[in-house]
Formats: sequence, C-alpha cells, structure tokens
Amino acid sequence: MKKTFSIISLGCPRNLTDSERLISEYEKKGYMFREEPDGSDIVLINTCAFIKDAKVESIDTILKVIEAKKNGSVKKIIVAGCLPQRYPVELKKELKEVDEFRGIVEFDPDPSKDLSARLTPPHYSYVKISEGCYNRCTYCVIPYLKGGYKSRKLESVIKEAEFLIKKGVKEVVLIGQDASMYGIDLYGKKGLSELLRKLSGVCGKNWLRLLYAHPSNLERDAIKAIRDSGNICKYIDLPVEHINDMILKRMGRKAGKDAILSLIKFIRKEIPGVAIRSSLIVGFPGETEKEFQELLSFMRDIRFERLGIFRYSREEGTPAHDFKAQVSEQEKERRFDEAMLLQQEISMGINEKLKGRVLKVLIDEKNEEQYIGRTEYDAPEVDGNVYVKGKGLKPGSFYDVRITDTYEYDLVGEAEKQS
Repeated sequence: MKKTFSIISLGCPRNLTDSERLISEYEKKGYMFREEPDGSDIVLINTCAFIKDAKVESIDTILKVIEAKKNGSVKKIIVAGCLPQRYPVELKKELKEVDEFRGIVEFDPDPSKDLSARLTPPHYSYVKISEGCYNRCTYCVIPYLKGGYKSRKLESVIKEAEFLIKKGVKEVVLIGQDASMYGIDLYGKKGLSELLRKLSGVCGKNWLRLLYAHPSNLERDAIKAIRDSGNICKYIDLPVEHINDMILKRMGRKAGKDAILSLIKFIRKEIPGVAIRSSLIVGFPGETEKEFQELLSFMRDIRFERLGIFRYSREEGTPAHDFKAQVSEQEKERRFDEAMLLQQEISMGINEKLKGRVLKVLIDEKNEEQYIGRTEYDAPEVDGNVYVKGKGLKPGSFYDVRITDTYEYDLVGEAEKQS
C-alpha cells in the first residue's frame, strides 16, 4: 500500500501554488495525496511568516499537528515555506517533534511540474507568473526571504493557462509579489501588457484576473490591455499602503501622493466601472494623528471599491523595525478600528448602488439555503460574495444575477439565466 501525505497550506495564494508543486513532488516520490491530515503518514505544513499574525497562525498549526503525532494519528511532520526559511535555527531548537524543516519552494521560471496538482476548486486556479520582489519596502521581509525579482517564461505561463482552460477552469488568476514588473528580468522590459493580451486570447469566454500590481510599476499599457479585453476582470489590485508623502518615503514606496492620485484617476477614466482593490497600513512608525487623518480623508475622497486595512507589524530584519517614533499597539488598534468603520460605510454605499442591476456571477459553491458566487469585481477568498437564489445552478458556471439586497461587503440576488 502506498504511503500517504497531506498538505496544510497557510498564507496567500502564492503559497498555495507552492503547495501544489509540493504535491507533485511527493506524488513523484510514490506517495498518495489525501486531503485530511489525520491518518496521513506525512503531514506537510507550508507556512507563512510575512507578519506577526501569520507567524502565530503557522506556529499554532504546527503545534496542533504535533499533538496529532503524539496521539498516533500522524507519523511524520515536515514544515516548509517562509517560517523555516526565516527562522531555521530557532525552529529546530524549539520544535524537536518536527521531523524535517525545509525552506521555500525554489522558483522555476520554466516549470516542468505535473500541472494536474491543484488545491483550488475545479473552476478557478492561481497561476504564479513571478517570485521575489524588485521593491524594497522598509516594512517587508519578502525580499530577504525570496530574493530579487524572477519572472516565469511567457511560453510557460501560456502553456499552463491553456491546460487549465481545457480542464474546465472558468477563472485564471495571475499572481506574483509584484505582477506589474513581469518580464523585466527575462526580457529587459516590462511584459505584463503582452502577457495579458495573449492570455486573454487563451481564456475565451472565461475570466482572467490580475492580482498584486505595485502603483509605481504598473504601466499604462497594461491598464489599456485590461480595458480593451472582454474577459479580463475589470478589477485592479493596487496596494498603495498610505497617502502621506512623508510616510510613503519612510516606507520606501517610490510612488508619492500625486503619482498615486494620478494613477487612480487614469484607471477610472480608462476603465469605467472598474473595481480598485487596495491595502493600507495604519500605525507605521512616524504616523501621527495628522497623517492618520490625511489617510482617512484619502479614503473618503477615493472610495475604494475593495480595501484591506492592516496594522503595521514590526518585523525584525527590516529597516522599519529600528525606526524611531514607533506607534503603540493600543493606538494601532484604535486607528485600525476607525479606518475599518469608515470603509464599511463606503463599501455599503457602493453596494447599495448595485440594487436592481444584473451582474454576471460565477457560482463557487452551494450551501443548504443558497448558492454562493462572485462578480468579476471580487477575487476568490479575499473579497465579498453574492448570495444567489435559484434552482439547479451549477458551481463553476456563470449566471446573470439580479441584485436584490446588499450588505457592507456582500450582495444578494436572484439568478435569471445562465450566461
């Protein structure tokens, strides 16, 4: 009988694609993959160590699996990914019950992996187009963990997208630490717009979505590629992090306030109805009430369709760790709560305008009472849902849905027809 293994994948979709590669690796070694950790010969935990909360989740998960090993339901534990990459000595010393530590999955610009290993539902899939980072934000550990920018060959990305579409995938999601720099290392110039146009042709009537575009690196031509395509989701993930020029400079961000405002104005002019997702950090060293209020005013003026707000996480090994004027945890929490309340109001106002409209929705799943899906303005796992009433709907299919009610982040609707 074949030995079995399972994977617990923590963190972002980039980690998930690494976990899929690990599945292929262990299957080639003769192991059989199973979804449930209990009863597996090997449990492999692919960890995240980006910020404090991610590290805590990773450690808690490891400790739970160690308990399962002590109880006899797990035979061997392997811990991989960012946590052992960042703390190799400390983990070996403190977690002796773990059988093996290994770092991040090495990035291959032309992977020959078995493309059938997937951890997402059958109808959508993440495709990593790059690894590492060209930028050096002062709060971020990613460049120290994953190194400089590395693009995947264009032909390889297209090959995987073609494979996925043939397998019935309805949404291909492109990911990279900064997708807007795609191709710079391989071809000597940014190639995101070319990649988007070619993949648009591959995807046909299915969705193509782009995640993680740094505002200082996103070229106008890539925005126009999204504008001109009928199947690239009108959704731009643009993490701006702050709007005060002094804070942006201390963060090591290359785009200042004027450049950010100009870019957002250009995007909304070129792509009417676009959903811009962004992220903001509150409580960065040096942020006083004045800079925080400027950030809130920016939120009110721009009214991001989608927004993630994060408390600054003081990470050892980053320049910002040693900055003066650190903000207390209590103050970070207060600013986080205030910003979140404001965004809830903004999001509710945006959603209320959708009442009565008919939107194209991709059904993700069905629960006991209704179907759950997403519009092109919502990425898997991070944005809002559409709760859909209807009969005989198929997960993984598109439907025209009339919006009948709204919440802060989610929508409610009734299916009219398959689209």
